[in-house]
Amino acid sequence: MSTHIAAEPGQIADRVLLPGDPLRAKWIAETYLDDIVCYSSVRNMLGFTGTYRGTPVSVQGTGMGQPSISIYAHELMAFYGVQTLVRVGSCGAMVEKVKVRDLVVAMSAATDSGMNRHRFGGIDYSPTADFDLMSRLVDRCRATGSTVHVGQVASWDVFYSDRPDLRDTLTQYGVLAVEMEAAALYTLAARFGARAAAVCTVSDSLVTAEETTAQEREQTFSAMVEATLATVTGG
Repeated sequence: MSTHIAAEPGQIADRVLLPGDPLRAKWIAETYLDDIVCYSSVRNMLGFTGTYRGTPVSVQGTGMGQPSISIYAHELMAFYGVQTLVRVGSCGAMVEKVKVRDLVVAMSAATDSGMNRHRFGGIDYSPTADFDLMSRLVDRCRATGSTVHVGQVASWDVFYSDRPDLRDTLTQYGVLAVEMEAAALYTLAARFGARAAAVCTVSDSLVTAEETTAQEREQTFSAMVEATLATVTGG
């Protein structure tokens, strides 16, 4: 049992899906997994283990932002030996070609966070996905029939930014979408020698102002979930 996850040894599978929303974790578990057990409800950050087509899989809510996902990712790897972690989240499109409900697989993640600057003494560390895991995830996402974009995302600390001008600069350098967690997840996975990737469903567009509802974000992003489950289980 760790500080923020109330699981006993052996209750968490070695492959974990990481939605930010704990209610999305509950929806994923109840919709896709068999024989589910809720192993943690500390701070209402729900975690479940079940099986997908016979393979053990866990789903752990992480909350919003890099400090929050860092806590859960660290404890999953350090205390429970998790080796494969995939963020299944939402993101905002930053370029016109990326549409609402498209899938974005994050090859790498730029960030405005000071976490890695502190960790690396000012060095601009580049958080990147595990190539093998990411490439298999891309294939599975494409097999769903969804429009899939692969490239760099921005993991932003500030949701309501006072610097909208930064979007133009980032998009000029190929950044596809903005989210809040991938950079921290990729950094910690490298630290623990684990594999990590992130796939996000586009929930809104910073270009067109189109957006989905909170309920849609919680319960209808099925393509990325099905692709990720197939990826981590080999199903």
